[in-house]
Amino acid sequence: MAEISNQIVATDRVEFGKGAARKLRAKGLIPAVIYGHGTAPRHVSLPGHQITLLVRKANQVLEIQLDKGQELALIKDVQRDPVRQVIEHVDLLVVKKGEKVHVDVPVVVEGEAAPGTRVLQDAGHVSVEVEATHIPERFVVSVEGLEAGTHITAAQIELPKGAVLLSDPELLVVGISGAAAAAEEEAEAAEGEAEAAEAPAEADAE
Repeated sequence: MAEISNQIVATDRVEFGKGAARKLRAKGLIPAVIYGHGTAPRHVSLPGHQITLLVRKANQVLEIQLDKGQELALIKDVQRDPVRQVIEHVDLLVVKKGEKVHVDVPVVVEGEAAPGTRVLQDAGHVSVEVEATHIPERFVVSVEGLEAGTHITAAQIELPKGAVLLSDPELLVVGISGAAAAAEEEAEAAEGEAEAAEAPAEADAE
């Protein structure tokens, strides 16, 4: 699949409110606000299809073309309709080349652990401070051949040059359990969820 360009043409918004936002989305545009570096927030509209494709990857930095120049901006927050999951609004944080930002980077597990084991991923991301224009797309953790009892913590993840780990170094990211132990843990978790669900029902009955 072709790479989606992060060069975005933004248009200033002059109308606000839910009605104005609905009209924009009907035209295939997405309301957004650009802020940061001591500047007043700037309300713009962005091309909907391009943004929808770009936000599939975490921590995208956009080159935004405005009527008076260009800004680099990190996608800081994406608000979606809770039912239809369409994008309703985007928050963009202005960044400068060489500047460091705090971001959560997804963790992806690859490989096959030793036979008879189960791979349990406890953390889906780790937080780092990294240069805004060199944010890694993901961190890959290999579990190839690992035996039961192996733990991989945030401190063991290889970071790019210049990046600083912000998550607790002892944060458990991936654990390798024996198949029997993993089944027991899942059963205990299911039992705990069932008890939690029963508690409100008993309270209502009283």
